[in-house]
Amino acid sequence: MDEEFRTLTERVRASLSTPQETAAHASLLALVRQGTPAAREQLARILVAPEQPLWARETAAFVLGSAGDRRAFETLVLLLNYREPARCATAARVLARLGDPRTARAAAALATNPLRTAYSLHPIRLLVELRAAESVPALVAALERQLGARDRHWAIARACVEGLGAIGDERAIPALTAAAQHIRLSAAAAAALARITGEGAVTGGGAPEPAGKGGAAEKVGEARVP
Repeated sequence: MDEEFRTLTERVRASLSTPQETAAHASLLALVRQGTPAAREQLARILVAPEQPLWARETAAFVLGSAGDRRAFETLVLLLNYREPARCATAARVLARLGDPRTARAAAALATNPLRTAYSLHPIRLLVELRAAESVPALVAALERQLGARDRHWAIARACVEGLGAIGDERAIPALTAAAQHIRLSAAAAAALARITGEGAVTGGGAPEPAGKGGAAEKVGEARVP
């Protein structure tokens, strides 16, 4: 946790642009170092106070969440699906150890939101780590949506394939079998199927999709993935 917090602190410090922000950040770190119940109450108020900068909310949520304080949950979920991958990754790590029963449901909602597909990588990875009841249905749904999309996010689809293979649930076999037919997913899908079935790698037809039906458009979709 200390190394993670140091990384977070350095990232935040690098983003500050005014002396006022630098001073406010130093004050926040001093509050964190106190480590008292009163200091934690002040951190919790930062989460809901109006006009607080995002870096302050993130820092407060990290500290509280790492200590098992579930008041950090809403802020961490917001950051889990944020447009900056570093913030998403940090939030996912804290949510994984927070132990809030709402986490898997929230991650599943973010992973399957068609309007936020480009930012769903860390919710997907969190679902794999949690191994919750929501994990396999959400990963299958996210994968099937990508397989049926014209403008595919291949990194997201691949994360679903690899995650389903890691979980090893037989309910994923139909979706993985379909994924194996796509050249960009065939190797990962075959490996995932082999892990689930215990049999040799299953290979898909995997012929490259013709240009004009996902070719150039799919490359554009892939480039948008964080």
